[in-house]
Amino acid sequence: MRVFPLCLTYAHTHALCVSKRSPPVFKMRALQLLVLILSGLVGAQQQALMDYLERRLLAIEDRISLWHEQTSRYASELREFKQQMVAQLEGLDKSKEALRSELDTVGTRVDRVEREMDYLETQNGAQPCVDVDDKLVEQQVTVVKERNKAKYAKLTDCSDMISSIKAMKILKRVGGAKGMWTKDMGSGTGKVYILNGTEDNTVYEFGTVREFTSSQGTSAATSIQLPSAWRGMGHAIYNNHLYYLKQGEEMKLLKFDLQKNTVADSAVFPAKNHLPVYSLNPETFIDLAVDEEGLWAIYATQENERYISLAKIDSKTLDIEQMWDTPCLRENAEAAFVICGTVYVVYNSKLPSRSRIQCVFDVSDMVTNDDAPNVYFPKRYGTHASLKYSSVEQLLYAWDDGYQILYKLQMKKKLEV
Repeated sequence: MRVFPLCLTYAHTHALCVSKRSPPVFKMRALQLLVLILSGLVGAQQQALMDYLERRLLAIEDRISLWHEQTSRYASELREFKQQMVAQLEGLDKSKEALRSELDTVGTRVDRVEREMDYLETQNGAQPCVDVDDKLVEQQVTVVKERNKAKYAKLTDCSDMISSIKAMKILKRVGGAKGMWTKDMGSGTGKVYILNGTEDNTVYEFGTVREFTSSQGTSAATSIQLPSAWRGMGHAIYNNHLYYLKQGEEMKLLKFDLQKNTVADSAVFPAKNHLPVYSLNPETFIDLAVDEEGLWAIYATQENERYISLAKIDSKTLDIEQMWDTPCLRENAEAAFVICGTVYVVYNSKLPSRSRIQCVFDVSDMVTNDDAPNVYFPKRYGTHASLKYSSVEQLLYAWDDGYQILYKLQMKKKLEV
């Protein structure tokens, strides 16, 4: 077997060859030279690596220095912004206190003006709600006499009329701006009913007023589904029955049994060419009311378009027993209710102010507008969407901008004319 010598080239021109036949001293020198060459190569690589790492560290240090500068600048700007915000907040607090003081002053002045207005309203009687000539009055009287030749025969000896509003209590807010709430005015069960909105078919029933006020919305109520939607806010609940105007062009009254959940009776209201009863609540075309005498309908027609009309209804058969044209104007009227056969019409303004009773009509001719009480309702939220009278409690159940309100009435005896 042939063995080739091991040769190492250095300085690009010299070669050192080692074989088995070379002397030992020569082999040792060759090995030393090889180690020196390899050491030089490794040292050069380490130096290059160290130079690279040093450059990278310098770059990182530069970036860290830049970050420190930016962080310091941001911290300084944040401190300045904080100082500016603190100064502005202090200024706002001072402005708030000044505004609150001014509002308190304005509120005191407004209260004083209201007291003065109440005093003036008490001293000066309300302006008559009718201002027509004698011929028109004679024509109206003739129409009423022709329609009602027989004097109304009272069913009870009730002779109460309103003297003033004794107290007001806001119970809660449930539903929208318009609706109706009431008790059953005939059965004495104490149940409370909520009819929210101007057209719907869901009635909410509560066991008591306390249950209604303590509940969260209508969650604790029993829902009653009607066979058809109602129209307006002129509903009435009497002797376990809901009386309401059915949604639609035809003026159809429905009598709904709340115990059996069925329609007990229905009838088309005989008057033609209906108009909204109250100009401030144009959704109501027939306002049903209950008093000591029973069931009434407050309505308006084109035949006597400026004025409100009244009808007595048989609650059992829905027959019309008698009809009257009242001297009460529809303009600026918001609601009405009946007490002992006397209808009280409540007026307001398009920009809601204080509601007031400004016109009355007594079917027994015991009370005239001259005897009408000068009653102003306490300041509230807007205009009444509905007013329902409870003869047992002598309370008015009012719906005002979604708030359910109770008015306690002070009563007095009617004056014979």
